[in-house]
Amino acid sequence: MLEGLFDPTRWEATFGAMDTFWAGFAVTLQVVVAGLALALVLGTLLGVLSTSRSRALRGITRVYVELFQNTPLPVQVMFMYMAGPQLLASLTGAADPVRIAPFALGSLGVGLYHAAYISEVVRTGIESVPRGQMEAARSQGFTRPQAYAYIILPQTFRVILPPLCNQALNLVKNTSVLALVAGGDLMYRSDNFVALYGYLQGYIVSCFLYFIICFPLALLVQFLERRSKQRPRAKEIPGLADLAAASAGTDGKEA
Repeated sequence: MLEGLFDPTRWEATFGAMDTFWAGFAVTLQVVVAGLALALVLGTLLGVLSTSRSRALRGITRVYVELFQNTPLPVQVMFMYMAGPQLLASLTGAADPVRIAPFALGSLGVGLYHAAYISEVVRTGIESVPRGQMEAARSQGFTRPQAYAYIILPQTFRVILPPLCNQALNLVKNTSVLALVAGGDLMYRSDNFVALYGYLQGYIVSCFLYFIICFPLALLVQFLERRSKQRPRAKEIPGLADLAAASAGTDGKEA
């Protein structure tokens, strides 16, 4: 079988089916964008609620995080695939189960799953901001939501950018779970190609296309991690050096 990897005839057939792979690539990108948007919004909200004073809100976020972090993503997606139509039918009063589009199912699956991890990242980022910042904001008349929006969260996201990009990288790779429900994504198209022709070249092309998405994100994570370790440079204020030199000269004459 390994000898077939170098068979030009198989590669020719694989490249002839590139339209199929590119179609799956486009679906994967769409699921990544939608799932990442959901994960960021929901994860940020849960991260903020997990630092609130309310025990009930903290308990709800804790249950959500533990549930999604400690169960496999394929099981979650399959559960939504099987139980979701029946649940929608009961909510809408429909006689038959309401079909969920594979795109919506995949976006919802990876979005909810990674929201649990982003929530923990946001929570640790908020806790790294000194508590005095919130107290100072409240003393200036800010409400708690305003203090989070204008003071706490902007500082938080500067700290947590590397782990956030790492979660985006993991989300891209986890979109392959959509193949379980015939989602038309890149992994599903690759499986169909290999099942039809028996050529492993389909998986090689799939890996390359995933690499196109993931490698730039990996480079971004490395860049952000290096930048976060650098000490911030002091800003140069015009005339400050001359003022310091003059002050030092005056002190010398007095001595």
